[in-house]
Amino acid sequence: MPTVQFTGLAPAVPEVVLVCAAMALLIIGVLRGEGSSRLVSWLSVAVLIATLVIAGVLGGERQVGFYGMFVNDAFAVFMKALVLLGSAVTIIMGLRYNEEHGIARFEFPVLVLLATAGMMVMISANDLITLYLGLELQSLALYVVASFDRDSVRSTEAGLKYFVLGALASGMLLYGASLVYGFTGTTSFANIASLFGGGGKPSAGLIIGMVFVAVGLAFKCSAVPFHMWTPDVYEGAPTPVTAFFSVAPKIAAVALFVRFLVEPLGGLIAEWRQIIVFLSVASMILGAVAAIAQQNIKRLMAYSSIGHIGYALIGLAAATPSGIRGVLVYMAIYLFMNIGTWAVILCMRQRGQSFFSKLYIFLAAIDANLVGLAVIGVVTSVVGAFYYLRIVKVMYFDEPVGVFDRPIAAELKWVLVVTVFLTMFFILLPDPIVGSAEAAAKALFAR
Repeated sequence: MPTVQFTGLAPAVPEVVLVCAAMALLIIGVLRGEGSSRLVSWLSVAVLIATLVIAGVLGGERQVGFYGMFVNDAFAVFMKALVLLGSAVTIIMGLRYNEEHGIARFEFPVLVLLATAGMMVMISANDLITLYLGLELQSLALYVVASFDRDSVRSTEAGLKYFVLGALASGMLLYGASLVYGFTGTTSFANIASLFGGGGKPSAGLIIGMVFVAVGLAFKCSAVPFHMWTPDVYEGAPTPVTAFFSVAPKIAAVALFVRFLVEPLGGLIAEWRQIIVFLSVASMILGAVAAIAQQNIKRLMAYSSIGHIGYALIGLAAATPSGIRGVLVYMAIYLFMNIGTWAVILCMRQRGQSFFSKLYIFLAAIDANLVGLAVIGVVTSVVGAFYYLRIVKVMYFDEPVGVFDRPIAAELKWVLVVTVFLTMFFILLPDPIVGSAEAAAKALFAR
């Protein structure tokens, strides 16, 4: 695939638009004062949709800008689309909830926009410095939204835990990045790839640095054993924030994980595959087993999300175009189903999920001779079905404990309709999503 070099802002136009819009909406919110939350929220949704259109129009051929530190390709466009959709729906889902809980402030959608801009930079990172800048732009905004309910002790505790553990993970990632730079002499993904593309042997220091960077990224996507923040933050944060954490930041972290390991370290698969296999197996097992004992639906969903990351990492461990395609398809279906799940939790506090999207992950693992990993994935899926079925049992067989005291918000009704439609659309006609995911995966291996 040809690469187009830019020295200006062309590859990063969607990110520039998003950041400028966030600043403008911040000014609007300040000028209008109290009561501007709903206006700023809907304008933020419009900005996210407009950014999605811009990203799609400008996407296609591989574009590199900022002296090779930023890349825009089919993989980036696919993952950015998922992140933008997840962020937009999160703002919509939070409209009624924030008003009912007295936290409807215009800063919330603005923080979501800034976090989304950081996620998009992460997805397009082509250099260790860009990687860190995007990661921290996302994280700083997420620390605030986790504790957005200032009058809630649990929300404040969630934000503090996420901040402390996130700072620790960022420190490890920075240490790993410094080791990678020290032993390769470069922070550029392209230059690192050229060092080992011809079969060059990595030094022990480089491998240690790679491990530390992987630890930082594993924390961001809550892979075991770096998941310790997830249940507490999911439980303590406001429910729309929890929904946001479970989709957009996780998708961005997985995208960055894939790009970091496949592009600059694609020649070192033997060295990093065992790390990914361990993270995958540990996440699948703990996510399935620990969720069984949970009585709180938000903590159950936290362990469910940990398990889902384990399944996604199966495709990364395969390290083939079909494996990466499986990751992309999985994250796309995960987005739609998870948003629907959280929409129902906001309305009724109950709901389950499906197994179908895991098929592409397991097939890729088998093709890459990772049969054992695929078998573990199937077994943990069966275990996971237990706690999903338990929710169905509570919904249809247990005695009701009371009626809902308010009608479902119109925004949530539309979210439910759209997510159900998209899920059924994929089951009946998977080619559009699978085809887009395949083209995006091939973009990573086209150089």
